[in-house]
Amino acid sequence: MKKLSTSIISFSLFLFASTLVSAQGDKEKPLECEDKQFTFSWAMVDQCDMKPRGGSSKGVKNVLDTEVHPGWKSIQNDSLSSFEKDRLAILAMAGPYRVSFDFLEIAGYTPDYKPARPYQSWGNEYVYVAEEREEFISLQHIMVMYFHKEDGSISEPMVMKHWRQDWQFQKDNNFSYIGNRQWETKKLTKQAIKGTWSQSVYQVDDSPRYESYGRWQHAANFSTWKSETTWRPLPRREGSVRDDYNVLEGTNRHTITPTGWVQEEENYKLNLDKQGVPVTSMPYLSKELGVNRYERIVEHDFSPGDKYWQGSSPYWSDVRAVWKELIAEYKNMTIHKRKDKQFMFMALFEKAQAIADGEKYESKQGKKIIRETLAPFIDIAE
Repeated sequence: MKKLSTSIISFSLFLFASTLVSAQGDKEKPLECEDKQFTFSWAMVDQCDMKPRGGSSKGVKNVLDTEVHPGWKSIQNDSLSSFEKDRLAILAMAGPYRVSFDFLEIAGYTPDYKPARPYQSWGNEYVYVAEEREEFISLQHIMVMYFHKEDGSISEPMVMKHWRQDWQFQKDNNFSYIGNRQWETKKLTKQAIKGTWSQSVYQVDDSPRYESYGRWQHAANFSTWKSETTWRPLPRREGSVRDDYNVLEGTNRHTITPTGWVQEEENYKLNLDKQGVPVTSMPYLSKELGVNRYERIVEHDFSPGDKYWQGSSPYWSDVRAVWKELIAEYKNMTIHKRKDKQFMFMALFEKAQAIADGEKYESKQGKKIIRETLAPFIDIAE
């Protein structure tokens, strides 16, 4: 277990230093200038270096699940109400997956625009149902990855708590990003939210990422949900390499298929002034499309992730509870991911790992320490 713990922490540091690992490798040969290629690539541009960024690591070969998965089958019942189908579609996202992450700028809106390099990444994730009530479902993503080492052997498992998505029926408010690291609670009308589900997305440290709402639609062989437009801070894949814009304005779509699900993003890269207002001259830099494919797999050993999640769940439950209390208590706050060279996630990850390794945990005292841990990273509006 000691070796696994070290792997988890070192992998966490590696991810945040390099904005995740790269495109999974069935491609042995790197792309050359003359044969660069990407779906919807900029085939005519003179830029040579358009190879997708994201690293060069290679994971173990995955075996796709060729069977139609039970979660999707459960939706295909005409006697169910729309609400029941909505719940089943959300729950169908749970399970074992190989995941590909692809992002590409497809248009620029400034005279001097030059296309940015596309981004590709990969992962193996198990999506757990962290909480489930009639009108609320929380899904936690845990990465469990194995890499090919230079000597041909396979690495120890790399385990990491990844992002989380909470779904709530007819939620009457959004905790919204308003730019410049600031967040505020915005009320929604009953008419706007009637029949909708909100999706709240959280970072690895359970801090907010973005939140919006939309309606599920169920077709004969897929179910899909699309959000309203929402603002969000720069993701790690961009924040570590870009400083020419400061907000992603976009929509998010989730589509359930017989063998997994697909997340699509349509994002505009937007610049705000210090007051959080789009700049007057050319506020939009470019448009980006994102496609994240979650394909169900078999024979992948997710047991290290099971062990970690089972052991650390009480702690992460309290982290979620503290964030919920803070958001309810303070309707407006500024959230810093980093202060004095310290990342918010690291102290939380270290404590969670200690508990997963067997350290005793008491909830009341734990919540107090969690608040104290988060305090330096949060500024409360007067």
